[in-house]
Amino acid sequence: MIPNLDIDQLKTFLAIADTGSFTRAADEVNKTQSAVSMQMRRLEDALGRPLFERDGRGSKLSIEGERLVEYARRLAALNDEVISVYTRPNVTGHIAFGTADDYADLFLQEMLARFARTHPLVSIDVECISSTNLNERIRRGALDLALVTFCGECSNEGEVLRREELVWVGSTRHSAHAQPVVPLATADVTCSWRRIAEAALDSGGLKYRVAYTSPNRSTIDAAVLAGLAVAAMPEICMRPGMRILTESEGFPKLGYFEIGLVRKSGRSSVAADALAAHIRESFGAPRPKLVAAE
Repeated sequence: MIPNLDIDQLKTFLAIADTGSFTRAADEVNKTQSAVSMQMRRLEDALGRPLFERDGRGSKLSIEGERLVEYARRLAALNDEVISVYTRPNVTGHIAFGTADDYADLFLQEMLARFARTHPLVSIDVECISSTNLNERIRRGALDLALVTFCGECSNEGEVLRREELVWVGSTRHSAHAQPVVPLATADVTCSWRRIAEAALDSGGLKYRVAYTSPNRSTIDAAVLAGLAVAAMPEICMRPGMRILTESEGFPKLGYFEIGLVRKSGRSSVAADALAAHIRESFGAPRPKLVAAE
């Protein structure tokens, strides 16, 4: 007979994968360290494969453990979704939500689909505009919540969801980066990524020109893929056919920025709180490979 997987064991496994430690995972799932170890032995028995392997003084996920992570996330999320549908009261209402265009393709489809399944009576208006404009609309109370870029001097009062490195990207098939005057594809002057990119090129003494300007992410991607320009973007936004341009090719490091959630002031609605929770769930923390020794 095919054994049934235990959702609680899978959630403990994910806590280990996310925290990089049996000890920290035990605190997160409110179990003793011995109970966590027992759960992992039972999970390995059910699957018939080792999920961890020794690595010096610690342990790390095995190849089979790495494969399980994505399955475990999907199973745990589906379990929570089913429970939510049957145990939470029907929430109604309307939400005005905004997101920077850069994140719409990455997160919006999955996030809104999950939210619609658990809260089918809530309607959502979505705006995809720049972080600068989103912040202004939040301040005016025109949006309930928004997914924006936090970056240095443009950091906001809000909740940080993820920290990402900004990188230079070019086409794998073209050499726009090798031109004497580097052509850039970027958003307008209010874009924080543009300011970072131009400051880095100025400090490095590289000659450049802004060849393509667009508030639309797909337009910038098209310019890069066609070999017409290079761009600064997070690695998570890269598309097939793009590659990272390195310091050895003359492109200085750009540093980090944060993706954050901002909300209008005042009391929020139950519906907006529920959407905010779904947004948080869509942003997992980076998963360390090393698991500390017990």
